[in-house]
Amino acid sequence: MGGGEKRLQNQHKQGKLSARERLELLLDEGSFEEIGRFVTHRSHDFGMEKEVYLGDGVVTGYGTINGRLTYVYSQDFTVFGGSLSETHAEKIVKILDLAMQNGAPVIGLNDSGGARIQEGVVSLGGFADIFYRNVQSSGVVPQISAIMGPCAGGAVYSPAITDFILMVEHTSYMFVTGPNVVKTVTHENVTSEELGGAHAHATKSGVTHFSCANEVECIDHIKKLLSYMPQNCEEDPPVYPYSDGDELRTKLNGIIPANPNMPYDIKEVIEELVDAETFLEVQKEYAENIVVGFARIGGRSIGIVANQPAFMAGVLDINSSKKSARFVRFCDAFNIPLLVLVDVPGFLPGTDQEWNGIIINGAKLLYALSEATVPKITVITRKAYGGAYDVMNSKHIGADLNFAWPTAEIAVMGAKGAAEIIFKKEIADAADHEAKLKEKEAEYVDKFANPYGAAARGFIDEVIMPEDTRRKLIKGFRMLENKVVKMPKRKHGNIPL
Repeated sequence: MGGGEKRLQNQHKQGKLSARERLELLLDEGSFEEIGRFVTHRSHDFGMEKEVYLGDGVVTGYGTINGRLTYVYSQDFTVFGGSLSETHAEKIVKILDLAMQNGAPVIGLNDSGGARIQEGVVSLGGFADIFYRNVQSSGVVPQISAIMGPCAGGAVYSPAITDFILMVEHTSYMFVTGPNVVKTVTHENVTSEELGGAHAHATKSGVTHFSCANEVECIDHIKKLLSYMPQNCEEDPPVYPYSDGDELRTKLNGIIPANPNMPYDIKEVIEELVDAETFLEVQKEYAENIVVGFARIGGRSIGIVANQPAFMAGVLDINSSKKSARFVRFCDAFNIPLLVLVDVPGFLPGTDQEWNGIIINGAKLLYALSEATVPKITVITRKAYGGAYDVMNSKHIGADLNFAWPTAEIAVMGAKGAAEIIFKKEIADAADHEAKLKEKEAEYVDKFANPYGAAARGFIDEVIMPEDTRRKLIKGFRMLENKVVKMPKRKHGNIPL
């Protein structure tokens, strides 16, 4: 860490840094090359010709992060509130074009009040020029947006198209319309923090992927996030040095409770499986019944999708399906292999889920995993019931390797419900209904609530001891690293949006 970076790190961490200070922290020391420093706006209305600032409210250029080329723009809220003008937009567009042409990530440090109203339609056109390039870049180069202050109106839609959004608690906001407009139109009294603060978007909307305590933490998160990604869709993620050692993880042997209805924390499983201190969880506070994030196994980047039995029993619902589907599609676009950990009792029932579209939203995850051509490995730790078994990267939708622990239960539904349906008449005719139900439930468990039937059909490649899982994953991902899949010729599929 250079002297300048140490100085910024030591500043009051709750305060806001300037646009240039943010870039100084983000990029390797001395690597930043600015583009468009002398650009000024072209507006002559409403006295604007008297207020001219070099750069016109945004600092743009390129540099390196841990030695890797990165394109950046950093909006300056002190110049017209960071508002987007025609020339401000042209500077960002140039950066996005260069990133596409040269195959390197783009990071936007957003701090803008929206379109510059003094310029009218040309500022709106500038936003659209940026949006168009965000879309053209999608899946070609990684795009990361950090919200470093209030972003309103059109300023929120470019981040929304990018791959990851980071927000800073208490100093950054995102909303299409602010509290004053909301009060006028809907008569709701709401603060900026309640309406579009980091906590609201991390927990309620899922708009932000990371909620950070301060700007220094936010910038550190960006650097860590980039370390798992390739420069572009034509490359593989960086591989870090790793020497095989004792890969047994005996703690995993006792992690599944004896009672199949008792929860456990899937994050404890993840920590045992991945390289030490490499797991970076994404959307940690949103749809907590599923866990997604990046890690490394044997020095190689992977994306993880895992049911979380410690929250809502790990059931799939609308929000968890959307969260995981988008994450899967990012990993597939940028050649990041996928590990899917399964302990799922099914899809969440109820009118709220059905009326709000669990069918079409659940299908998003099914579509994303079926579409993905990166190496895909599944480990079933406990329950894999009903359609959720199919959706969670089953062999039938293209998984390369499917492992199961001896505790795995692969069935259409839980034993009690199944017994009540299959043996309904026998239970009704029995003198002791409860005793007969328990007897038939045990019969169903013996036949179906285990992984061996699926293994006999080849749907499970191997039933493994939990302690051996990490070793199997290291070898499996190495075996699959040159995987090639030829897709049907088409313009693009039609994911159920």
